[in-house]
Amino acid sequence: MQITIHSIHFDADKKLLNFINKKVEKLMQFDDELIYSEVFLKLENTDSRANKIVEIKVNTGVSDLFASKQCESFEEAVDLVQEALIRQVKKNKQKKRLV
Repeated sequence: MQITIHSIHFDADKKLLNFINKKVEKLMQFDDELIYSEVFLKLENTDSRANKIVEIKVNTGVSDLFASKQCESFEEAVDLVQEALIRQVKKNKQKKRLV
């Protein structure tokens, strides 16, 4: 699966990029037909500490899966998005089997 990471209005460090790659690649364990994913990292301009937004879009060839979370750290947000996407990938794979 091809993974593209976009950090909007800042430069993400290598450690964060590696962490994200590892988490997104883990989705392949649940469906090996995933084609590509796009990860968007955003910093929201607010006074709140939970100003880090992670959005991940995964293309399955048939449909697109999407999840977005806002947290105090990018790592926490990536973990939550990964959990949401795992549920979506499993559900999508079951739908493909029924067809």
